[in-house]
Amino acid sequence: MKVVNLRKENWQKDPDLLRIKTRGQGLESRYAPAVLEIIENVRQFRDTAVFGYAKKFDRVELTPENVKVSEREIEEAFNRVPKEVVKAIEFAVERVRRFHEHQKENSYFVTEPGIVLGQKVTPLDSAGIYVPGGKASYPSSVVMNAVPAKVAGVEKVVMITPAIGSLEVNPYTLVAAKLSGVDEIYRVGGAHGVAAVAFGTESIPKVDKIVGPGNIYVALAKKFLFGTVDIDMVAGPSEILVIADESANPDWVATDLLSQAEHDELAGAFLVTHSDRVAQEVVKAVEEKLKRLSRKEIARKAIENFGTVFLTEDVNHSCDVANEIAPEHLEVATKEPFGLLDRIKHAGAIFLGHYTCESLGDYVLGPNHVLPTGGSARFFSPLGVYDFIKRSSVIYVTPEGFKQVGWAARELAECEGLEAHRLAVEVREAFKIVAKSLAEEKR
Repeated sequence: MKVVNLRKENWQKDPDLLRIKTRGQGLESRYAPAVLEIIENVRQFRDTAVFGYAKKFDRVELTPENVKVSEREIEEAFNRVPKEVVKAIEFAVERVRRFHEHQKENSYFVTEPGIVLGQKVTPLDSAGIYVPGGKASYPSSVVMNAVPAKVAGVEKVVMITPAIGSLEVNPYTLVAAKLSGVDEIYRVGGAHGVAAVAFGTESIPKVDKIVGPGNIYVALAKKFLFGTVDIDMVAGPSEILVIADESANPDWVATDLLSQAEHDELAGAFLVTHSDRVAQEVVKAVEEKLKRLSRKEIARKAIENFGTVFLTEDVNHSCDVANEIAPEHLEVATKEPFGLLDRIKHAGAIFLGHYTCESLGDYVLGPNHVLPTGGSARFFSPLGVYDFIKRSSVIYVTPEGFKQVGWAARELAECEGLEAHRLAVEVREAFKIVAKSLAEEKR
């Protein structure tokens, strides 16, 4: 891991820090043309395009008859998955559901003389969740995306996940989908799968919102289709930042850094500490542990690309550096972690204390693991129930209420030069009309 000293003036302009903050930039221009072409072809040719791309990219022959996963396949998946894993998924589903129940919003109304104002909260009719496929198994992604949608009251949750090289969908994914309340599953992925549920095809339904992680093609497809559908966020490579003081266990910190580095070569693993000893021991531990990882080639490339130790003046300075990076996962491995909570402004999820490893949050604690990346924690939040609802304003005005507010609306319409807006107020302001309305209301 590279060690960078930020114990200096204008540390915010350090080139290594700036490189970390901008590491996801520049990828869009490289992949955008191909993604836009896929989207346009799916929009025009629907099933034909989707099945063609599935054959080209995933090496699988899809048809209208086999693109949807059957109930029988889901039942068979339960027979193939070890009972302990099924039990673990059930445990995760229950914890995630319990946490997200607290995020539910209610409609409300406020009244004043002659005026009733309010907000009506309504769940989306449908949502699509993207789950990466192939050799990897991501039941936790299913749980984290589907459960809050169902808690919100979404009637139809559609899952898309690629089947690579055969029609078989990962059985762990199917079990998690069933236990999380997914209604329909389609064995299609990539940018063409995202476009399919955005537009709808002859065989694949259109949804109102698409959520879930994926590769650069999936991320860009979601970005370009925003407006045709809603999306959760444009997610980039995973990342973890650990703030550590002298009380931190270097072996634990090193392992936690590698837990994100093993995701892919572009993942970020950052240590921020004012302890020279902890910095040195973590660097040494990372190198030792890399040798024993099953995904060591991926993790090593990630560490070589972006693995960085930032040396700071003190623990408060460490918090400032963390805010500058705005990481997806932030672990606070310090003696008094709650004492730093107020200083932390930008992070997708904050893990406080030495035993609160990021892996627990990925699977079973309850808060969502779909988090903003690449510094977008400055303005994005974790996925939640609030992502699967919409709010409608409710407005009612009586003649009495109209008399209180109409004059101001008339003046503002006049100011903006919108004559019909002004007339809409004035026709109701006419004394006889208002008086008549008041008289009828009193009767």
